Amino acid sequence: MSKNKGFSITSADRYSLALYELASENNVIAQVENQSSSILNLIVSSKDFSYLIKDPTCNQEELLKVINSISENNKFENIFKNFLSFLVIKRRFFYLEQILKSFIEICSQKRGELKAELKSAKELSNDEILKITDELTKNFKFKIKLNYKYDKDLIGGLMIQVGSTMVDTSIKNKLQQIENRMIEA
Repeated sequence: MSKNKGFSITSADRYSLALYELASENNVIAQVENQSSSILNLIVSSKDFSYLIKDPTCNQEELLKVINSISENNKFENIFKNFLSFLVIKRRFFYLEQILKSFIEICSQKRGELKAELKSAKELSNDEILKITDELTKNFKFKIKLNYKYDKDLIGGLMIQVGSTMVDTSIKNKLQQIENRMIEA
């Protein structure tokens, strides 16, 4: 790993922790978490905004105008607006997505939630996802924050990962195991 990448991860973690502490001191953690999710959704849904964040030629004034506009339109907390502006001024806006994801992760950890990944070969309904989440919560005795993804490449079955525990009942995995045994023979 290059020094620059290591610095960016460390830097992003520090900034996200600072944002958490600021939001906590001002009792606006839930609002800032929701606003962070909104920005992350904007990054995914708007190629223009995503490009703007990563464009090294974009000047600070232009970025600050965009932040002010987004903040006003979405009624962002002043702390969050100021934090975004601070990232622009410190030339760390490039790391915005990483910082906000880390911030949301910190919020989740502080609430005592355990992160889980679920992949299924068929699209699951919200009720099915809720039942799986409830079952995982009972089994792990922690509130589970489930990230669900439909993956047709699994052919059939489910893959669930909670922390370091992995359950893979997918047909793709079973076929891979058969192939590995055939190669070993």
